[in-house]
Amino acid sequence: MKNILIIGGTSGLGWALANELANTETSENVYIVGRKLHTKIKNSKIKFFQNNVLLADYKFFDQFHDIDALFITVGMGRVAKFDNLSIAEINLQIDLNYKIVAALLRYFYSNIKNTANFKTVVVSSIAGMINSPLFSVYASSKAATSSLIESLNIELELQNSDNRILDVRPGHIAGTRFANNKQIDLKPAKKLAEEIVTSIDSNSKVLIPSYREIYKDVIERNNKDSHKFGVESYQYKVANGRETEKPQIRIGYMSGTFDLFHIGHLNMLKKAKQYCDYLVVGVHKDASHKNKTVFISLEERMEIVRSVRYVDEVIVSLPEDSDVREIIPYNYLFVGSDYKGTERFQRYEEQFSKLDDVEIVYFPYTKSTSSTQLRSAISQDNK
Repeated sequence: MKNILIIGGTSGLGWALANELANTETSENVYIVGRKLHTKIKNSKIKFFQNNVLLADYKFFDQFHDIDALFITVGMGRVAKFDNLSIAEINLQIDLNYKIVAALLRYFYSNIKNTANFKTVVVSSIAGMINSPLFSVYASSKAATSSLIESLNIELELQNSDNRILDVRPGHIAGTRFANNKQIDLKPAKKLAEEIVTSIDSNSKVLIPSYREIYKDVIERNNKDSHKFGVESYQYKVANGRETEKPQIRIGYMSGTFDLFHIGHLNMLKKAKQYCDYLVVGVHKDASHKNKTVFISLEERMEIVRSVRYVDEVIVSLPEDSDVREIIPYNYLFVGSDYKGTERFQRYEEQFSKLDDVEIVYFPYTKSTSSTQLRSAISQDNK
């Protein structure tokens, strides 16, 4: 494997895989695609490309036409009662654990099928093989991915391709963000990464890490009496404090007037979505804070913004963006760099510095069509 693409390799197992593969003699480039890199790159073979796969911008992947190995490690889930999951979180889990994986496999399928000795690895989960109460949506979406891989491997076989997709089905991985750790500990994930790399050349179709030590017995108990196993699994998770109340969704917030909607607005919304799972946009009632009038009504401006595919929710903004956190616990506050250093955002920075789950992201100003230009043009036409 010379040129390796890891999609979702910014933390946990994906990051451990990147470092493990970068240390092999044959590798030349290890490309990581993810939303945000959580640590510094120390190996020059590793190159990071920011992209939120939720945007479904598959033309982005055209630049990786020379790869000979593909690792898909995206996914999310949490231990929680079904009625504790929001519709947004359910959709996100299904998208990340199955839909996007299927789309990525389809995008690279010509490589998988026709390129000699092309290696493909997808990380699903052992949860998809067993009764998984309190892990229902995660387990079912991972089961769908495993079923997809099994079917595709049959297609590859019967269409005379020697390549196969390796379905890695790990259990709990300690030390990762998935395991609700604030700090990443690569040691547990590194052991798993080593096992995956060792299995790649065997042309295996399924890898269950720690199978003999742990999961052989787990699978056998589930197969013997799935109901009893499910009840015991539920009770074990509750008794050991595995259940979580806080969603894993990373929420972003941006406010603006969005009058005379133009490409500059669209670019800002797209940039914001690169950082988060769920983007909330607050629309100002008017532009009085800038001593300007608006041409389009609040309701119409909200509907225009709501129709943009990067936006998940639209609200009427509050006078202070910081106050929005009381109703929407966002993790990112997005704003143009021209606001950096203002009294208002210095105040926000001081306020947020006391919290560990929120940051302000300043987007650099880029020259493009602006509302000011459009207002000027309209004013000239009306003279």
